[in-house]
Amino acid sequence: MGLKPLQDWALVRPTTAGERSSGGIIIPDTAKEKPQEGVILAIGEGRYEEPEGDGGRKGKGSSKDSKDKVFVKTTLKPGDRIIYEKYAGRKVELNGEELILVREDDVLGQMVG
Repeated sequence: MGLKPLQDWALVRPTTAGERSSGGIIIPDTAKEKPQEGVILAIGEGRYEEPEGDGGRKGKGSSKDSKDKVFVKTTLKPGDRIIYEKYAGRKVELNGEELILVREDDVLGQMVG
């Protein structure tokens, strides 16, 4: 692999859409909806966030002060099957394969079982 995502970005390989409907009808490529699920190939370590209860401070420079930010680790890991928001992420072509970069916040759920 030639890409390591930063912060809370995840590199996802989308799963392919089914060729047939449940009734056995073959679906042409133009009618297939892009899948919203995939497998995480790589993910960043986490990102810094503002703490939720900042005591109502609204002073100059309060949002840029790195001492007030908290590091939040990512909970997902490579190999996890996920469902992500339909229009989330950015397309990336790597070694002739189309992959998607999504933020962990745009992941709706993790497939279990």
